[in-house]
Amino acid sequence: MYSPKLQRLRAVDSSSRLRVYQVWKGRNKFFCGGRIIFGPDVKSIFLTLSLILIPVILFWAFVAKHLISLYSHGGGIILVVSSVLLTAYIIVLLFLTSGTDPGIVPRNPQPPDLDDDSSGLSTDWGGSQSSACGVPLTKNVSINGIVVKVKYCQTCMLYRPPRCSHCSICNNCVERFDHHCPWVGQCIGKRNYRFFFMFVSSTTLLCLHVLFSCSINITSIMHKKHCSMWMAIQQSPVSGILITYTFVICWFVGGLTTFHLYLISSNQTTYENFRYQYDRKMNPYNVGIARNCMEVFCSKMPRSRNNFRALIKGDSPVGLYKGPTTDVEMGRRRGIDADDFEDPRNRIGNLGRLERCRTQPRHDHLEERRGNWR
Repeated sequence: MYSPKLQRLRAVDSSSRLRVYQVWKGRNKFFCGGRIIFGPDVKSIFLTLSLILIPVILFWAFVAKHLISLYSHGGGIILVVSSVLLTAYIIVLLFLTSGTDPGIVPRNPQPPDLDDDSSGLSTDWGGSQSSACGVPLTKNVSINGIVVKVKYCQTCMLYRPPRCSHCSICNNCVERFDHHCPWVGQCIGKRNYRFFFMFVSSTTLLCLHVLFSCSINITSIMHKKHCSMWMAIQQSPVSGILITYTFVICWFVGGLTTFHLYLISSNQTTYENFRYQYDRKMNPYNVGIARNCMEVFCSKMPRSRNNFRALIKGDSPVGLYKGPTTDVEMGRRRGIDADDFEDPRNRIGNLGRLERCRTQPRHDHLEERRGNWR
């Protein structure tokens, strides 16, 4: 049982140690003490939010009131309430997509051992070149009877798992890398692809919802005033602006939704579709449309490989981690215990005493030589 004073000292010592997210070598932005991870371009989320919220707020402020009065039986209220719920749902999906670990593969502390065959991968020694540390740049792995090459990442010092790629923007290897999305400011990978697709498809539904509601509003004005569509738009200019805006956006997000539906049905990623073009050769990951869709929508989200809030091993003060930055980049830095410094300190002290003992005779010898010169 520790005394209260010792417990306070241990608490201070623990709080002074660095956590993983504080020395993370990627370009990610961490918030809430490492609980939330964003990409380096996190500010782009505010642009995306403005593109969603500003039109919806205009819809609520200038169109919703007319719709509620138009349908006295409650149809207008349903249109307005459904738009509120759908907008809230989209915002939640946006932050889930942007603030979730996309599937970052932890870096190795050192290059892999050439004699380590535990991964079950066979090295293609004949056809692959070697990296600076002598590790072959590619290895072969069999997936559903098809041999696939996996590459060695010299930054993360590991053989990337199948379908993994290194994002140059985030500076991380990401599992099932799809692409880096500038609109959400995050990589899209194994752990947040489902959120991303739901975000894009829900945004498409919201655009169609606003487009449909504003069209109803314009049509009702035309029938009520017995005027042309141009005159009706002059009566409700916000409706005309929103119809034009949502029509244009629908082509973008709707096309993106359709494209990702194709990728899901064929079990491809955006990176694979543009890089490998699996439609021209056999796709080793395609297991049928039903199973491909179940893999994306019905599978359990894998746990993150990283514990960003974990304390760095060792009890060293914070300042000790600022020095060997290059060693960390090469993956060779380790936690240093305070006890490890005791023996070097003693050695340094002994060396100092020996140096002082050696300098005294040299000092006398110099004085003697000066006397001879005189």
